[in-house]
Amino acid sequence: MSDPVPHVLLVANRTCPCPDVLDDVRHRSGESGRVHIVVPALNSRLRHWVSDSDDAVEAAQGRLAKALGWLDEHGVAAVGDVGDADPLVAIGDTLAAFPATVVVISTHPPEQSNWLERDLVRKAEERFGLPVAHLVSHYELAAA
Repeated sequence: MSDPVPHVLLVANRTCPCPDVLDDVRHRSGESGRVHIVVPALNSRLRHWVSDSDDAVEAAQGRLAKALGWLDEHGVAAVGDVGDADPLVAIGDTLAAFPATVVVISTHPPEQSNWLERDLVRKAEERFGLPVAHLVSHYELAAA
């Protein structure tokens, strides 16, 4: 018997908090759904190659805390983790412990998004066999 409670996995880097993300997550999770956010610890290629991820993890922890706090302020109870620098790995790692019914990937617009350039949404659909929703956010676009 399947669990009727929606389990939303939100994958976001610099796009949460964002009103569009909030509205979508609220809609998908409903009154009793569970929300888990994963923030990949993005790193430069050089730092990744020399296994220097401390700054990337620290920055991701800050973005995660900000996103969780903002969601909580707006009535969405969520938990979250910092994930691998590769968002596909981060999603897979999270799915091992969180039984998502939908994956929501929040990106900046195509001309500003490395994730879209790497075809993350299609690859996630193919790899995980779950519904994958894509949201485009303009939040903090000037800072990115």
